[in-house]
Amino acid sequence: MHGIDNLRHHGGSRLNIGAALQFVRHSVFTSSSGSRRLEGVPQILILLATNPSTDDVRSPALALKEHEIVSVGIGLEDADFSDLELISFNPDFIYKVTNVSKLPTIQSKLVDMLNAKKVTEESTTGLSDFIVEQESLQRDIVFLVDGSDDTLSGFPAIKDFIKQVVQTLTVGDNRDRVAVVQYSEDPEMHFSFNTYTDSQDVLNTVQQLKHKGGGPLNTGAALEYVRANAFTDSSGSRRREGVPQILILLNGGRSQDDVTSAAAALKEDNVFTFCVGTTNSDILELQTIAQIPSYAFGLRRFEDIGRIHEQLVSFVKRVPRQPRSKPLTVLGKLMFVLGLSVLSVYICL
Repeated sequence: MHGIDNLRHHGGSRLNIGAALQFVRHSVFTSSSGSRRLEGVPQILILLATNPSTDDVRSPALALKEHEIVSVGIGLEDADFSDLELISFNPDFIYKVTNVSKLPTIQSKLVDMLNAKKVTEESTTGLSDFIVEQESLQRDIVFLVDGSDDTLSGFPAIKDFIKQVVQTLTVGDNRDRVAVVQYSEDPEMHFSFNTYTDSQDVLNTVQQLKHKGGGPLNTGAALEYVRANAFTDSSGSRRREGVPQILILLNGGRSQDDVTSAAAALKEDNVFTFCVGTTNSDILELQTIAQIPSYAFGLRRFEDIGRIHEQLVSFVKRVPRQPRSKPLTVLGKLMFVLGLSVLSVYICL
């Protein structure tokens, strides 16, 4: 407390929140500064801002999420809440306060949120139903591919990426199952989970895929389609058996329809969604679709997709099994999402 009592107001006319985020990532959340991130200790950033940022926050905010740093945004007075939406780990981690004198009103909510990840004897009910495996032996994975006119040049790279991921899996009736859906205005199922039980058959079919073409791009309808037609018993989904249900969206543009309700329905069904987009994609849209914002990856073009291959595969293989025919518990979701490292407070006034 002595250190906080001795804090002095920084002053200055420009508020560069983006630079501040980059600073804490490089200078605070590091082993040399005492961070225990490499030991698996949760890393939490609490940002207090009273005005809009005068520099760009998008890239530094995404970098924090990629490093699994949980950012909580507290906006006071004239703060720009679109900035806080970009910065915060998810929309539930944003707090609005009319002025500094009202900060104590959110104290209990903030403390409750930070303490939610602590496992006590009273809070472990149902914990045995949630098993985080180093690598699940079974997964049902749908690749949802943007086949609109905008992805024509990048389509060979998309197919190569799908093949690279499949080569890291063990495809089989009792192991990993793969499905591919391509969409533009309307979705089209190329093959479902119960079509192939051999990885070579999957690889051959992916290699022969033809670009769908067309427009407009209706990602919301495509998400609803995979929920209703791919992640089903009749298509070979093993959701009722607790097998992880995974969706990998490869997207090259902004959707022309609403994605919110379809994305929420997938999450309600415990489908873990990962998104890969290019500069033509809407990153906020992809963050809305992804299971958590840090599972939305931004690339300049699909030809650069190889850079995130290992990271995405690592995330996919750590998706937890779920209880048979039971929803993922709140505690389970918190434990998976907050697989994170130290509490740091950065004040931007």
